[in-house]
Amino acid sequence: MQTIAVNLPQHSYQIAIFPHGLQQLGSQLRQLPVGNKVLLVSNPTVFNYYGEIARQSLENAGFSLAVHLIPDGEQHKTLDRLAEVYDTALLHRIERSSTLIALGGGVIGDMTGFAAATWLRGVNFVQVPTTLLAMVDASIGGKTGVNHPQGKNLIGAFYQPCLVLIDPLTLKTLPPREFRAGMAEVIKYGVICDRPLFDALEQAPSLDSLEKLSPQLLETILQHSCQAKATIVSQDEKEAGLRAILNYGHTLGHAIESLTHYSQFLHGEAVAMGMVAAGEIARRLDLWTAADAQRQTQLIHKAQLPSQIPSHLKTNAILTALKTDKKVKDGTVRFVLPTANGQAIVEDGVTPEVLRTVLAEIGAISD
Repeated sequence: MQTIAVNLPQHSYQIAIFPHGLQQLGSQLRQLPVGNKVLLVSNPTVFNYYGEIARQSLENAGFSLAVHLIPDGEQHKTLDRLAEVYDTALLHRIERSSTLIALGGGVIGDMTGFAAATWLRGVNFVQVPTTLLAMVDASIGGKTGVNHPQGKNLIGAFYQPCLVLIDPLTLKTLPPREFRAGMAEVIKYGVICDRPLFDALEQAPSLDSLEKLSPQLLETILQHSCQAKATIVSQDEKEAGLRAILNYGHTLGHAIESLTHYSQFLHGEAVAMGMVAAGEIARRLDLWTAADAQRQTQLIHKAQLPSQIPSHLKTNAILTALKTDKKVKDGTVRFVLPTANGQAIVEDGVTPEVLRTVLAEIGAISD
């Protein structure tokens, strides 16, 4: 078992990575100071694969278990669906000593975490991610929340889990498109803070499916990505400074998701397009070389991720959507931009003219 510490002043915890870890969920939870009641939140697809394993593990460890399922998809990451989680918590008398467990991807993790943060003003919370994106990014760091119709994750809270349990074997049932979407976040780490990871990804013959990755590369991806996220979160828990670089590609990515009603692209696909745009902005501002921008694009293509904005999206609509981004400060959209492979900064000097030019180059319709 590999463990990575997220060291925080008030709420440190471990990321545990090991095959067959799901079978040990109950025993791992028993090592924490929690009560006997557990509410497991998942979606029907994931629960069909792994719900019984989780149930047996928890019940064998002596926990009293309730289950709540949220339909698949980002479009269900809403306050209405969140209210249904509260209803189940009330029905099963979930107490302050109880634990909410998120079994699934980023949507399940975000919603379960926000429910845990707000039910009885805060109950225990455990992340059991089953997608690559959730394993390397969404499950770590305590960002929780739901979407607003006008923007992604506008309603939320920082609320750290007690444990992140990663079982790489759950990736075997992940659809190929979901796996590719997760690779966007892995590439992100390589660009913003981990040059050795970037180099390892470049040397891989393919990044578009689990079957084409060597066991050694998968181990590198999980360990490096989780360590990168843990290191940054440990230094800046609530995004007062350094942590903002983790939003690389997300500024435009969130706008694309919102404009397409969270139904056309997976989160990682939108982030991939956002990274291409950010790379081109950095190149135009002389922060990054054309060669480095091309290397990033080649990795995105190696993972079979999109690099072009859908042609039906219009520039003005994108610019308007960008203004709802959480990083907007004094009305100015701030972008995370690379300055070298393995380094990035937050920049608020991106003019509308540069944005329009870049958006047109990567597919948006001028209007």
